[in-house]
Amino acid sequence: MPRFASVYPLVTARAVARPFTYTVSDDVGRGAVVEVRFGNARRRGVVTEVGVEPPDGVDPAPVERVVETLPPPLVDLALWLADYYGSTPGRALALVAPHLPRRRGERRDVSARDALPAEPAPERLSEAQERALDRIETLLGAGGGHLLLAGATGSGKTEVYIRACEAALARGRGAIVLVPEIALTPQALGRFRARFGERVAILHSALTDAERRDERERIASGAAPVVIGARSAVFAPVASLGVICVDEEHDPSYKQDSDPRYDARTVAAKRAALEGAVAVFGSATPRPESWQRLERLELGGRIGAPLPSVHVVDLRREAGYPLSAPLLAELGAIAERGGKAILLLNRRGIAPAVHCRACGLTLRCRNCDVSLTLHADATLRCHHCGALEAVGETCPACGSAELTRIGAGTQRLERELERQVPELERIRLDADAIEKPEQLRAVLERFARADRAVLVGTQMVAKGHHFAGVELAAVVDADTGLGLPDFRAEERTFQLLTQLAGRSGRDAPGRVLVQTFQPDSRAVAFAARHDVAGFLAGELERRRLLGYPPFRHLVRIVVSGPDLGDATRALEELKAGLAGHELVGPAPLLRLRNRQRAQLVGKTENPRALAARAAALLAAAAPAMRRAGLAAVVDVDPQSL
Repeated sequence: MPRFASVYPLVTARAVARPFTYTVSDDVGRGAVVEVRFGNARRRGVVTEVGVEPPDGVDPAPVERVVETLPPPLVDLALWLADYYGSTPGRALALVAPHLPRRRGERRDVSARDALPAEPAPERLSEAQERALDRIETLLGAGGGHLLLAGATGSGKTEVYIRACEAALARGRGAIVLVPEIALTPQALGRFRARFGERVAILHSALTDAERRDERERIASGAAPVVIGARSAVFAPVASLGVICVDEEHDPSYKQDSDPRYDARTVAAKRAALEGAVAVFGSATPRPESWQRLERLELGGRIGAPLPSVHVVDLRREAGYPLSAPLLAELGAIAERGGKAILLLNRRGIAPAVHCRACGLTLRCRNCDVSLTLHADATLRCHHCGALEAVGETCPACGSAELTRIGAGTQRLERELERQVPELERIRLDADAIEKPEQLRAVLERFARADRAVLVGTQMVAKGHHFAGVELAAVVDADTGLGLPDFRAEERTFQLLTQLAGRSGRDAPGRVLVQTFQPDSRAVAFAARHDVAGFLAGELERRRLLGYPPFRHLVRIVVSGPDLGDATRALEELKAGLAGHELVGPAPLLRLRNRQRAQLVGKTENPRALAARAAALLAAAAPAMRRAGLAAVVDVDPQSL
């Protein structure tokens, strides 16, 4: 008797987002990645069920070959993800079974390009670390669980991750450690390679297909049971997963911004539940969602050093910008006696805007409703769509030569440092300076070796890096994010300030300067006191009153097209079909890539139901929307509004 199986083809079209029946041999089971004939083409697919009955009157074709076999929990994870985030099973299954073709002449080149030297392992754990590890091991033996590991920078979270991985390996199980960005991978990889050697695999988007394929093969074979990586590593084919650690769990980089719009933190929690594993979410500045919902393991303050003192510089009383007198004095002292400083300015380029004093025009992107950023190569660039144009000597509107730069970016800050503190080596870390992983490693190594140096950069410099000899960390403009129209603006600013403060004084007394025009804002005041619990208490109360996460979920629907009126009308019709749900909008958004946009936001206890209803209504309206040139996106648990 033939044996039949349900196979989801790995295609993106929603019109065929369903399983198809094929015949399979007895050795093909659930989780097999197979090659099949689909229409007039050969496609890859994933077996989701075996032993099914074929539809009446259908003579199923055979599976042509098995490409690989996934752990069955990954199939469950992908199908759940498609349902929760309103995507298709084919798109979600492609995350756990990426297409990595083998090409002649390719070879693996993932080795030590990627790891930085690791600091030595501590001789003993602190009492708080011991308690945390005991709890993790208890849950590991009792069917898993979800935990928040909260503690100041330098309190020993990474050592707890390492010991948790050791505990999983001792039980014959694997481990995944997620970091929010590739920028953090070299230091994390160095520490884990120092303990686990070649049993560590690395997965992130900067690897070539050949490198990713070879790493996945090492993971699937059991040769590399410990995986370090960014967002997509949550789908690593680790058999019998025991521990999954999410470092810097507050970081919004864990949210994917294209379909499927998954959040790796939510996916990690679901995978742990499916596999009876322990999910450990760690941060010095946890999200309100994690602080409210998860069992909390608190590590307390730093091990071996106090947190640095914080001095808030009121820019309303300072003439110097971007370098105030107090900041210049601190940098001058470092230039005299040696040492290192980190300066954060969360804007790239020379200036975030160019303005005409004569007619008031601000030079803006022709495709997006944002100002163009002036860069050091005398170009104006849009940081949203990538548009590029040369900066002229006169205003394009009135012809005046009175063009002036507004604000400062990292390139201008670099120039100011060269002019005012030339003794310090200047090293810049931002998206303009780092285009390839090897450049990132070179920058980090250069700063680690330097004697008198200042690291200048965007938020990349605040994220998890540990450098010896950093005496000073300074936020050049703490107001950059406070004015954003987003309910998370204060949370993000508090996290950024607190995280940057943690880069200073790890091995000697450190100092932090925060330059701001709003010294009394909640984010600045609580960050200056290192008061995480106090900030979160106030933030949770505010969100409770407003019905924001963690008390309710958000579902965001964005419609874009050539005409704002058409986009808004489509959302008004959608809103009428979603009667009974609490909805905010429609409201216009900034034009991006020459498309007008509007959004509708729902607050709900059941995001899946709201997203599914919205998706069904949009599918019914799809022909009319296509005629109007409209496109729609449904985003469950968005990270910005």
